[in-house]
Amino acid sequence: MEYQFAKHKGLFITATDTGVGKTVISGTLAKILRRADKNVGVFKPIATGCKSTREGLVSEDTEFLSCCAESEFSLDDITPITYSTPAAPLACEIAEHRLVDLEKIITAYNYICSKTDCVIVEGIGGIRVPLTARLDVLGLAKAFGLPVVIVARPNLGTINHTLLTIDAVRGANLPLAGVIINGYDESKADFAWQSAPAIIADVGKTPLLAVVPFDDRTNTEKGIIGDAVMDSLTDVDWIKIIYER
Repeated sequence: MEYQFAKHKGLFITATDTGVGKTVISGTLAKILRRADKNVGVFKPIATGCKSTREGLVSEDTEFLSCCAESEFSLDDITPITYSTPAAPLACEIAEHRLVDLEKIITAYNYICSKTDCVIVEGIGGIRVPLTARLDVLGLAKAFGLPVVIVARPNLGTINHTLLTIDAVRGANLPLAGVIINGYDESKADFAWQSAPAIIADVGKTPLLAVVPFDDRTNTEKGIIGDAVMDSLTDVDWIKIIYER
């Protein structure tokens, strides 16, 4: 099945697992692009574990992305599909008796693309998380056709998880921009932590874009990005990665 997504400049941010830091990385990239005078859009197609408000279900991740991008789009545009259940979207479909509406995702994405220079799209969970019975995050990323950035955790086990994610992305013939190691804590960095980034880059034959340090000042609920996180990602030439392909 073909999905009529607009062709646009941008990045698709995925991860090796849930809770790795996709939202922090996505928001920071949006802020960097805003500082470079780019009219950047942010898009998180599906969010689960959302809070109930007077306006409906709201994702804290979406609020953070909107804040970082200084977005004029509504939260419903940025995240058209929301569930209260903290689970994979396919499980949410079952729990809440409400299917993922792909047409709603397409409409919202195309609208954001029509009014921006580029877009940062944040996936949900890891690359093979099922969105519906027939579509997973990888399939959705393929429909967007954007270069993929993989966010990985720094600790033991990350080599295997990251290489598997690289294989999945390349197997779908998607352009891979590179890998970001997120949450690197020097106080916990044993040999496994220290050696993992270089091994991932070498064996995975992919650029290691950044090693982002753990920064307890970063707070997505308050819309705060710590200087250490911002500085570690500012050194990357995101304009070249996004626009020169």
